[in-house]
Amino acid sequence: APSCMLSGTLPRPTLHLAPPRAHLRGDTRSTRPAGARSPDAMAPGKTLITFDVDGTLIKAVGAHANKFHKDAFAHAFKIVHGLDTNIDVIAHHGSTDQLVIESVLEHHGVEHDVIWAKMPECCDAMLAYAYGSAAAGFAATGLELLPGVKELLSRLAERDDCVVALVTGNLERIAWIKMKALGVEGLFTKPGIGGFGSDDTERGALVRIARKRCLEKLGVEVVAAVHVGDTPNDVKAAEVGDAKAIAVTTGVFDADALLNAAGDKANVTVMDRLTDVDAVLRACGLAP
Repeated sequence: APSCMLSGTLPRPTLHLAPPRAHLRGDTRSTRPAGARSPDAMAPGKTLITFDVDGTLIKAVGAHANKFHKDAFAHAFKIVHGLDTNIDVIAHHGSTDQLVIESVLEHHGVEHDVIWAKMPECCDAMLAYAYGSAAAGFAATGLELLPGVKELLSRLAERDDCVVALVTGNLERIAWIKMKALGVEGLFTKPGIGGFGSDDTERGALVRIARKRCLEKLGVEVVAAVHVGDTPNDVKAAEVGDAKAIAVTTGVFDADALLNAAGDKANVTVMDRLTDVDAVLRACGLAP
């Protein structure tokens, strides 16, 4: 597996952790904070394409499947709560990292208030472990890119009519460490943006956050949005975030489960994989 040797170029992030079950409400349009580009300086409108990570871009393989991320959770449970446990005691597919932490701790009888009071400490412990894993070169252990992903991201990176970002339940730095370890971090629009499990607990909010960051960080107005994921929660998140959904059966959910998650089935395109790049581009509303 490829290694990921990180240098001092990855600053330790400041986590802005969401309260339990937080949602973005009301008007999410940017008020253009200080330092943001003026409307006259805005780039032409583009299509925002966001990708989930686990089960969509990458898959866990072998005896050490997704080892670095799972071990980061286990490290946090031990250091912060004194528990020897792991995330496989719960059903966690399609969840966000903070909700995974909550569910595991609830499984072990930890009180709700204690869980959320110590959530920042848990996330910090996960990040500390993740940085050590990346520096040691084994962040990619038990992970590999799914078929078609590198070609798709490469084709998108050549275009000037779209922004390519992440919307994932992973904590932000953990998501980018995975992308770097697997050799595709540079194929996302720079600077890397998106919506992450360190921003909010609910995926629908993460699509909206990614939209907002396009404007704030890139000066790009989003004229259309597409979210690509492998779980029913991804399909629902696309709807909440006013995005079209591309749902792939590369995770643990079949086509029926993905399609039935949609309030409007016309908003969803179900694919068995991302190998037909031209078909994916057309589903995104882009000419191949």
